[in-house]
Amino acid sequence: MEIERKYLVEQLPENYQSYPFRSIQQGYLCTLPVIRIRKEDEDYYLTYKGNGLLAREEHNLPLTEEAYRHLVQKIDGILLSKKRYLIPLSDAYSSALPHPKPADGLTVELDIFEGTYQGLILAEVEFSSIEEAQRFSPPSWFGKDVTFSGEYQNSKLSAGK
Repeated sequence: MEIERKYLVEQLPENYQSYPFRSIQQGYLCTLPVIRIRKEDEDYYLTYKGNGLLAREEHNLPLTEEAYRHLVQKIDGILLSKKRYLIPLSDAYSSALPHPKPADGLTVELDIFEGTYQGLILAEVEFSSIEEAQRFSPPSWFGKDVTFSGEYQNSKLSAGK
């Protein structure tokens, strides 16, 4: 089960480039249900995602590079490219601002898109429960909460602007 909140970021936080990142390319073989292929650095995956916005079923299966190269030729729409910075949530808050103590171990996945969506920046945080996700108070730089709009789901972005 994937439980996550998603935010539209308008201004990048300071020092985000000091955190580790992954280079990601992903495309969609189908969007209902969602069947995605992804290259993440040198790892390859096939993912099934169920319906939902805040919470949905998700299953990842490993792929070989050869299988990925075969399937990427069959995607519908745009092959998305982005860098995903992994920032511990506790580092995402400004020490000068009051904020609730975040749950230990949570990570901000800061996606900076390239190519067709150059300039688009999204922040996601995955949670262990729906209640935890609903109680979440984001850092101020996160911007607009787009979790429930569906507009910024990667499967929708892959269909084009």
